[in-house]
Amino acid sequence: MIAEVIVNSNVKSLNKVFDYNIPQDLEDKVAIGSIVLIPFGRNKKLEEGFVTNIKESTSFEVKDIAGVEKASLTEEKIALSKWMAKKYFSNIAECMKLMLKPGTTSKNFANRISEKQATFAKINISKEELSKYIADKKIKSEKQIAILNFLMSNESAQVTEIIEKTDTSRAIIKTLEKNGLVSLYKDQIQRNPLVNKNIVKTNNLKFTEEQENAYKKVLNSINNDEYKEFLLYGVTGSGKTEVYLQLIEEVLNKGKSAIVLVPEISLTPQMINRFISRFGKEIISVLHSKLSVGERHDSWEKIENGEARIIIGARSAIFAPAKDLGIIIIDEEHDSSYKSEMSPRYNAKEVASQIAKYNNIPVLLGSATPDISTFYKTEIKEIEVLKLTKRANNSNMPNIKIVDLRKELANGNRSMISMELYKKILENLKNKKQTILFLNRRGFSTFIMCRDCGFVAKCPNCNISLTYHKKEEKLKCHYCGHEEKLINICPECGSKKIRHFGTGTQKLELEINKIFPKATTIRMDIDTVTKKNSHEEILRKFNEEGIDILIGTQMIVKGHHFPNVTLVGVVSADGSLNIDDYRASERTFDLLVQVAGRAGRENMQGNVIIQTYNPENYSIEYAKKQNYEDFYNIEIKLRRQLRYPPFCDIIMLGISGEQEKNVCDISNKLYDKLESQIKQNAIQANILKPLPAPIDKIKNRFRWRIIIKTNLNDKLIDIINNCLYDDEITKSNVRVIADTNPTNML
Repeated sequence: MIAEVIVNSNVKSLNKVFDYNIPQDLEDKVAIGSIVLIPFGRNKKLEEGFVTNIKESTSFEVKDIAGVEKASLTEEKIALSKWMAKKYFSNIAECMKLMLKPGTTSKNFANRISEKQATFAKINISKEELSKYIADKKIKSEKQIAILNFLMSNESAQVTEIIEKTDTSRAIIKTLEKNGLVSLYKDQIQRNPLVNKNIVKTNNLKFTEEQENAYKKVLNSINNDEYKEFLLYGVTGSGKTEVYLQLIEEVLNKGKSAIVLVPEISLTPQMINRFISRFGKEIISVLHSKLSVGERHDSWEKIENGEARIIIGARSAIFAPAKDLGIIIIDEEHDSSYKSEMSPRYNAKEVASQIAKYNNIPVLLGSATPDISTFYKTEIKEIEVLKLTKRANNSNMPNIKIVDLRKELANGNRSMISMELYKKILENLKNKKQTILFLNRRGFSTFIMCRDCGFVAKCPNCNISLTYHKKEEKLKCHYCGHEEKLINICPECGSKKIRHFGTGTQKLELEINKIFPKATTIRMDIDTVTKKNSHEEILRKFNEEGIDILIGTQMIVKGHHFPNVTLVGVVSADGSLNIDDYRASERTFDLLVQVAGRAGRENMQGNVIIQTYNPENYSIEYAKKQNYEDFYNIEIKLRRQLRYPPFCDIIMLGISGEQEKNVCDISNKLYDKLESQIKQNAIQANILKPLPAPIDKIKNRFRWRIIIKTNLNDKLIDIINNCLYDDEITKSNVRVIADTNPTNML
């Protein structure tokens, strides 16, 4: 018997099947979906492969399969991998890896995690000592530095987790131990992230008429084993989660499972708490990137064994091996994080639809501000819309006021806080109510500049300005992680007139502490959630310890329910308006409506202050009115006129490399091949000539791009894939990626 095997590799030239003989002693073990060990090429080391087909014979001279792994893939997952690989221009093996139990591939053999006792590492030096070692070049290895920085943020961590998060190896950790920089020790591990959660049980709440109608429509599809997509379009606080809970209860009563996707890890704790209080923690599994490899491994096993029938997690939880799936729910469906920016560049909503079709089950999308393309699909009847127009507990929508920052400047107020927002915060503090301040930029200052010669401190690896972080007194690159000391003298002209421009959450926190010295504050952004469970701890503190003011980026915007929050201040609504992206207005509207929805969710009046230099912008005007449909009507007209999604697909081909000339040459060759093929096949497409990307250098790699606007079909997908896998492209020293409807156009 012959097995068709795909090698576990992301090398483009290996994205095809290779025939291998199945030895007699393995015939009972090798099946479609098996993970096998194979000799490949001249390598002495065995490679891992996936069996995609078994046949009687082959015309090639073949080698024997050397071994079989316990883990395997179902035929459904193999079919899904092939569909994803074609649609998202990636290797089949890359897609298959998403569907494997964490920590079980042969590349992790040395790091098996089935034991409940594990090896941990802890750092032996201070942050100052580490900085000195790096500056003095006593530590030169980037991988060693990556491990030490990871441990510096997490105090100690399991060795398998360090290896996965830093893309390093056990040997490098052992070298650090030998040099006295880290210590290794064994410890017992409890790998259930829900083990310490003790939450009071709750019962079903009485539905409003709108909730009841939505519930019955989806339940009808569940009862009829029918694939159908629904959009639960409800204002913030309208009780979408209660509809989810009661639908899942029906699915469980039928002996089936449910997958619930949330966009941000910061949303997961609150969602999990709601679900545990209704269903208990025994049948719930959690999957997201902040869990250790061991925790994800055990959660996956629990799902595989049928113990966990409710799976809650971020994007990749859609691949969980749920038994008898009954419904897929995607909360905050408008969120861009459902689209992967790493290969394979899949859209979790599209993958969910494929899985739902295979299982004949409904997909329920939920949002107060639906994705423009999703809402358009409700108009053309591809998705059924279910509306919730009122808040579930009869609380009022918040009062929203726009403050024109131009007038504040004219009146001499150069503070980040307008007089109106100052008064409202003061009032809230007196009334013992909580406030949320939203600013979608972390750090202290956006950039630093010399006022004499115009020098701007930039990252040496990326063509982008460095951000000042006051706490560490450092300049940091938010793209590659490069750090350097703060400069006080201009390296170009020697001037001392170095000034900080722009604002971030660190600067806002400092200013709030000066203006309101007696107020307690807490900050939530990427810099404060580096440690495990830190996002959950920040939310718990704000909710339970009565902290006066929560300051944060978009992490604090979506889905959270804080009963005592009556004021939300948007410090600057303009940041997301000024990005080079056709969705800038949509993202601004979404953020403003979502953050406004955190105010007054109980029976207390909420107030929202939106500060902006662009009060006339339609996205800000309609956010003030909380009027999604009027905003949608303007936005969809603009998209139709300019032929942007949903009226076309945008395929962005990214070409990057260390030599700009090579990148330029390959970009032009790729463009010529694509243009020629598109013309030959009479495909209606607008292909733009290659140009440098808006950020033309990241991590010392020059970046160009080619953009195609078209209605994507199978023929064009084949053309793009053929060009990507052309020898002239794959054997060059550049990296080429293709991304359909990317979330980041930079």
